[in-house]
Order: sequence, then C-alpha cells, then structure tokens
Amino acid sequence: MRIEILGSGCARCHGLEASVRKALEMLGKDAEIVDVTDIQQIMAYGVMAMPALVIDGKVITAGKVLSPEEAKKAIVGASA
Repeated sequence: MRIEILGSGCARCHGLEASVRKALEMLGKDAEIVDVTDIQQIMAYGVMAMPALVIDGKVITAGKVLSPEEAKKAIVGASA
C-alpha cells in the first residue's frame, strides 16, 4: 500500500501524516508513506484543498486533517 500526503509541509499536513501513522499502527499494517509537496504533482491529482490523502493513487480526502480513527476507516476502505 502506498499512501501519499499532498500538501505544502504545513502543520496540518504533518497532523494528517501523524494520524495516518497512528492508524497504521492500530491496524498493525505497514505502508509506504510519501510526502508530496511539488505543486505540479498535487495538481495532477486535481486537488484544490490541502492537505489531501491519497491511497494507492486514489484521492480519499482533501482539505481535512483526519483523526486516527477516520484515517483507520479510510485505510480499511481503500484496501477492501
């Protein structure tokens, strides 16, 4: 599983990444987590609000910092 955090590297982006890491820990899963800060790459996903969560190439959320529980649900849903 490849998880991308799209954003400028701001505090909200770091918060989303922390929630994703916590969710993976709660699930006992391992995944590649990549921070994407290049605006061209972000625009390629059609994302206008950041931070955004992308799992295996699919945009899951944009403009929202998920809680660990919400991130957990997103990860489980994406791997189903």
